[in-house]
Amino acid sequence: MCRVVDLRQAVLAKNDEAAQVLRTELTARGTTVVNLLSSPGSGKTALLERELLLARERGVAVAALTADLATENDAVRLARSGVPVKQVLTDGLCHLEAAMLGRHLDGWLPEDTRLLFVENVGNLVCPAGYDLGESLRVVLASVTEGEDKPLKYPTAFGLAQLVVVTKTDIARAVEFDEAAFRANVEQVNPGVEVVLTSARAGEGLGVLLDRALAAGAGTGTHTPVMARREHAYGLGHDHDHDHDEDHEQEYDHEHPHPHVHTVAQTR
Repeated sequence: MCRVVDLRQAVLAKNDEAAQVLRTELTARGTTVVNLLSSPGSGKTALLERELLLARERGVAVAALTADLATENDAVRLARSGVPVKQVLTDGLCHLEAAMLGRHLDGWLPEDTRLLFVENVGNLVCPAGYDLGESLRVVLASVTEGEDKPLKYPTAFGLAQLVVVTKTDIARAVEFDEAAFRANVEQVNPGVEVVLTSARAGEGLGVLLDRALAAGAGTGTHTPVMARREHAYGLGHDHDHDHDEDHEQEYDHEHPHPHVHTVAQTR
């Protein structure tokens, strides 16, 4: 059992080192990384597509990398915005890692990119512990997922620098309790901003883009209590829950190389 915990801590420590190198390199060239985390079906692809279109309209040089276990569906949708888009298929790996991201950006990311949105694998568990060298970490949750989501996934929400609620156009139909959700977010991450959005209705459109630009400028970025308690994003290293023997392989990281596809832009 101890071997599993030690191996996970070693893997995450190595990832943190790679993340800091990547953050330094990208910051030096003027690129801000935004890491988007959510459950599958939260609506983050739909919202991101709208934000990418808005970025183009504003003349902001932006790109997007999206990761999934299978299919190129999200990349095809995002490419409709006309910005550079890359799809990464992880071959079963439930999250992106900093070194992996760095390899996929090498030779692809345009030099003048001001914002890079990374749509992480749909999962609120594994991705939460992996710093990708981002300057802004965003966790999204739809109104259909329940007000207790922040309490069920305290690391994901507790390390967020921005929380985005999606699909608010159907909030009344699903009886979403906004006050309860906000209270639960505040419990795990005091002071973090919660933004209400609807990709369909346009509510909150542009807030994600504005917050990303502010993070790139080094202004107004929330520092979670969890991140202050340890090194940045370090709390994710302390998850020493019991694991069965099969779970050791999850942290072996001898995974096949993810497939990468660059999706043609539509103008």
